[in-house]
Amino acid sequence: MAKSALLFLFSFFLVQFAPAQSSLLKVKGSHFYRNDKPIYYIGTNYWYGGLLALKKDKKSGIDRLRKELDFLQRNGVTNVRVLGGSEGSGLINGVQRVGPPIQPTEGIFDPNFLKGMDALLVELGKRKMTAVIYLSNNWNWSGGFLQYLKWNGLIPDSAFNTDIPWSELGEYTSKFYDCEKCKAEYFNQVKYIISHTNSINHKKYSEEPAIMAWEIANEPRPMASRAVNSYRKFIKSTADYIKKLDPNHLVTTGTEGYMSTESIALYKEINSYKNIDYLTIHIWPKNWSWFKGHDIAGGMDSVVSKTLTYLDVHRKIANELNKPLVIEEFGLPRDEHSFDVNSSTTQRDIYYKTIFNEWLKSKRTNGLLAGVNFWAFGGIARPTKGQIMWKEGDDYMGDPPMEEQGLNTVFDSDESTWELIHSFIEKAKQK
Repeated sequence: MAKSALLFLFSFFLVQFAPAQSSLLKVKGSHFYRNDKPIYYIGTNYWYGGLLALKKDKKSGIDRLRKELDFLQRNGVTNVRVLGGSEGSGLINGVQRVGPPIQPTEGIFDPNFLKGMDALLVELGKRKMTAVIYLSNNWNWSGGFLQYLKWNGLIPDSAFNTDIPWSELGEYTSKFYDCEKCKAEYFNQVKYIISHTNSINHKKYSEEPAIMAWEIANEPRPMASRAVNSYRKFIKSTADYIKKLDPNHLVTTGTEGYMSTESIALYKEINSYKNIDYLTIHIWPKNWSWFKGHDIAGGMDSVVSKTLTYLDVHRKIANELNKPLVIEEFGLPRDEHSFDVNSSTTQRDIYYKTIFNEWLKSKRTNGLLAGVNFWAFGGIARPTKGQIMWKEGDDYMGDPPMEEQGLNTVFDSDESTWELIHSFIEKAKQK
């Protein structure tokens, strides 16, 4: 055989059988890398992305998914943060929760559910985009930790049937960390998802380049001081378990920062664990009362100042731990707290610009703030006129069913916001 032919065959086999993880995102020190190239990205929260392809109606299902991912790609958004699966079914405070569930009843998984995630990952791969997948939820809009407690008889039905006070919610949710059966059932779900093989491209999830990271949960909080020790053990044991199942992908907590742990020291400790690859923070000016009532414009100076201070605190911790940092949730209502898709987003754009400026400065200085994911993309969905809350049959959008539809969602029609995002993507390309 000619030497050139041998070289060709050798090259062919190298390409065909090279380890899948070569194209996976990795962490080196305080930076993300892919194939030795540093990665900085603007992403979005797209929690319902893994549900769309499950719809029987192609127009509102797989066609919508493809159309929205094309839109994100055109605007330079390269990462989406999505829900891995909801637990249980039924109403939550009179509103139908997110569904269909991956785990409809205790310990029983829907064999068809992950076909939706399969489709999402295939479509992301075509566009060279990635996903961060959170494996459960601190909040009950997708079942989450409270559903495990409900299955095990540790909380009353009122935890789902009424709008319970914050103090009671904290008391209920904190029980999860000491419920061994609840945690075992959660671990079963983690294993079910991570051990899955894609039904479309036949890739194991553990080898899928379109997955950037696994996230322990959406905003896991101790929720009560008595649960802190159990909480820290849970974070560590879960990170260790995920890495055992899948040593190829990144793992992170999904926490909001010290606003959720209520302790800078605890936040630093849980992110210091060797199997936590990078730090996350969420920033919510409205939820944290950084402005009064609906006066967003009047409180914007305070919002910006407090945001930068909050970021600096966590940037310092990330620097001490020598790990990357991602602002994976930040959002603001439309002007004057409107839910109307046609209302202006002037204040939101000012706020987004603040976050994007910090990200751009980090990229230009080789800093550790590597990614920012705004909350949340609503794509082509639209709120129903005269209807504030989600109803079964409505399209999902950025605001989960238990929140006012249109509150924090960025629609594809929000031109000024997309011009802003695109402008920062273009600036980031410049040296």
